[in-house]
Amino acid sequence: MKSKLTISKKDENFREFALNGNLWMLLLQVGLPLALYQNLNMVFKILDSMMASHISAESVSAVAYLSQINHMISAVGGGLAIGSSLQISKAYGAGDYKLVRKRVSSLFGICGVLGIILLCLIPFTPAMLRFAKTPENLIAIGSRYFSIELLGLVVGFINNVYIAIERSRGNSQRILYLNLFVIIFKLGLTAFFVYVLESDITMIAVATLVSQFILLGAGIYNMTRKESAFSFSFKNISFRWNTIGPMLHISFPVMVEKSAFSFGKVIVNSMSSMYGSLTVGALGISNNINGFTTSAQNGFQEGCAAIISQNLGAGNKKRAMEAFKKVLCINVTIGIIGFILTSILIHPISKIYATSGGVLNTEFQEMIIAINYYDIIGGCVPLGIFSSCMAFLFGYGKTRLTLLLNFCRVFVFRIPVLWALQNFTQLGSESVGITMMVSNILVAVMAIVVVSIVAAKECKKDGIKFFGKE
Repeated sequence: MKSKLTISKKDENFREFALNGNLWMLLLQVGLPLALYQNLNMVFKILDSMMASHISAESVSAVAYLSQINHMISAVGGGLAIGSSLQISKAYGAGDYKLVRKRVSSLFGICGVLGIILLCLIPFTPAMLRFAKTPENLIAIGSRYFSIELLGLVVGFINNVYIAIERSRGNSQRILYLNLFVIIFKLGLTAFFVYVLESDITMIAVATLVSQFILLGAGIYNMTRKESAFSFSFKNISFRWNTIGPMLHISFPVMVEKSAFSFGKVIVNSMSSMYGSLTVGALGISNNINGFTTSAQNGFQEGCAAIISQNLGAGNKKRAMEAFKKVLCINVTIGIIGFILTSILIHPISKIYATSGGVLNTEFQEMIIAINYYDIIGGCVPLGIFSSCMAFLFGYGKTRLTLLLNFCRVFVFRIPVLWALQNFTQLGSESVGITMMVSNILVAVMAIVVVSIVAAKECKKDGIKFFGKE
């Protein structure tokens, strides 16, 4: 039975637009701010790396290496937020606002439990880094940095859930504006620590933690407003399976997928370190440069997944299919533009990264360019296709298939290829870039095949045509 609990006029208008409005305009309205938000995060990561390079090239490598371990842990909270927000979107699309509030409140409750568990890991930071095969010189540089990052992850868990909930209700502009303020503050604080106080990379983590608390404050303010079905309430927290079960069912594969993917990247970084710690830094920088393209595509992926989920909740299955086709066109276009711009700008950008204390490290610059050459071939367009396929699968709740795809991406198409290149060729650090290219192209092909099979089955079941007018 539908609840008497209401939503704001703004939320009501967005729901109507999501279910019946022009799809191109809807995808742009939701996806563009999310794409800009993702790119702002990339700017933040790149400027962090540039500031770390002011300290030393080894500091860049430490930040790049430890960030992958960070991602592996944060993937738990991120996966929970993504999967659960899709269930919130589905209830929103169906008009069951009582269930919306229960799921929102219970999601924050689960997140709080995870945060407590994470706090207990902080004393074991050096052991965790050694378990991840982190080179001893990077442990010496980054151990305290990583401890503070873990504390930031606890706050980040809550912030990720808040952002996911705002995304599910179409408030992508709010996400953009909040994060723009937070990032500007964070970068200013980091610059003060690095250039004025001449601190080490530990203070970069401190700046991140302080900025996370600002976003947390905004989240608490917006999520405790009683008039909205999307508000948080302690009395609505429920750990009963009929409330949290659907969220955990769809979230668990996402958590495993994201953690396994990041763990795989840690393994790749560890394997790459045989060419020296600068190779790890060059790979991280190449990923950051290409991240301007892929993060924009991921923004549209997240927006489209929510739109698909909302329309499925309302029974608009044909419209859900149309959303996938349109986001595919958008992401391929972004990929082509990103490929052209990155090809043109790679030399001046790599020069900035490879300059420390006013001295250009030409070996480091050439390494960045060589790895990035292959990275953009396999990254820009293929990953645009891949992210669109992921939007379709997330929207339909096929998270076990997203787990399969990302598992194959790292553990079938990436790690074995890098091992083969290391053991049977003399390519050196260039093999890292080739590995990225091969794995990204192969997983894009696999994603197309998987989505084609799923779409055919769904269309046959619902009696609709995949091709043709909406």
